[in-house]
Amino acid sequence: MLGYFIAIAMNFSVIGSVYIGMALAFSSTVVVVKILSDKKELDTLHGRIALGILIIQDIFAAIALMILPLTNNLGEAREIVLKEFGIAIGLIFLVFLISSFVFRRLMDYLAKNQEALFLFGIAWALALATLFNYLGFSLEIGALIAGMSLASSKYSLDLGGKMKPLRDFFIVLFFVFFGSQLTSITPTLIRDALIFSVFVMFGKPLIVMIILTIFGYKKKTNFLASISLAQISEFSLILVLLGFSLGHFGADVMNLAVLVTLITIAASTYLINYSDIISRKLLRFLDIFDGKIDYKEDMKEKTYDIILFGYHRMGYKLLKSIKELGESFLVVDYNPQVVLALNKQKINAIYGDAENKNFLYDIPLGKAKIIISTIPEESSNLTILEVLKESKSDAVFVSTAEQPRQALDLYKAGADYVLIPHHLGGWYASELIKKNRTSKEKYKDIGREHFKELNHAKKNSSFS
Repeated sequence: MLGYFIAIAMNFSVIGSVYIGMALAFSSTVVVVKILSDKKELDTLHGRIALGILIIQDIFAAIALMILPLTNNLGEAREIVLKEFGIAIGLIFLVFLISSFVFRRLMDYLAKNQEALFLFGIAWALALATLFNYLGFSLEIGALIAGMSLASSKYSLDLGGKMKPLRDFFIVLFFVFFGSQLTSITPTLIRDALIFSVFVMFGKPLIVMIILTIFGYKKKTNFLASISLAQISEFSLILVLLGFSLGHFGADVMNLAVLVTLITIAASTYLINYSDIISRKLLRFLDIFDGKIDYKEDMKEKTYDIILFGYHRMGYKLLKSIKELGESFLVVDYNPQVVLALNKQKINAIYGDAENKNFLYDIPLGKAKIIISTIPEESSNLTILEVLKESKSDAVFVSTAEQPRQALDLYKAGADYVLIPHHLGGWYASELIKKNRTSKEKYKDIGREHFKELNHAKKNSSFS
């Protein structure tokens, strides 16, 4: 909406301003997922929030891609437009019906030959893209629906892995194509592109931070999630290209969208990569964006034998064993939804950030017998250790690290034991092999129990 008003103020046409507003609203799923995945932050709270926002944006972008081609028929009877829209909805429903009931057996058969499975995935995407294009919709919406239907298959990871080189190749061609659309670069175009780029990189994250603050998230989470969205999307370019091909505006809007995309994607890559450093510099100025969901005020007066930091990653599994000990325990998590869900289950849980020393002093940290942190961020674990030392606590501290180097740093800082998930996984797997050797039946029994446990977790928890 703000992008629309900025465009109007800069004397763009009404329809051109609408397209500019839509283009600025979307962020790049490809860029954000790639960088957060490389940083191993997709499973963090801010990573999940950013990914959730991107999914919602992609759904709206898909709807826009489906509706825009129909706008050229607005002069026709309303019934015809509604009929075409109904056909699209019906077709999408049919695609997912087929993927639910037909794909399972078909893909089980095709999976016997890896090349056949790969070719089927490509053929399915091309067929749906062609079908949607034939019916008057965009190729992109057909391809998107094809991808969504394949994602529901148990072979989606294998297909995704095989298509990755192809995807990367076409992404290069995608940006080469749009770069070639920059027919002329004028001082006016550069000025306009810089104005909109500043809005995307600063205004859009500010809006996201305000919304997340209203939902109660803390300033660090708000900042990291919002800065991840400081670019415009590949969908933005597709929408603008579609509008241009429909004759809704001239080449000026097309050139502007391409240049803003290049600027914001290039800049946001560095912003996301160095977001931790930037956040440490800026967080003290962002108190206004601290969510209002607070921990309980009477925490100091309480005593818990075990305090568990972080529920989502492996904490839900540890909690099962903690309950069996019969000791009093407290769960600390900085996701408000997790805390509310645990409180509903009558589990002692409070909302808080392990990097906030004031918060750590206000909970009975020094009185605990054992403190377990499943948070992989080294800075959070070091902060907990500092508070324990300053409180002269002799509690056992078990922390978590993603890399051996981080684990060594934590041991040197005073941690009693450091969990390294992939090391533990390797150790567990080796013990499993020693115990069960080559017995297929034993592995089947263990697998069945594991399946039941995973299925139970899926049905009863949104965090595992």
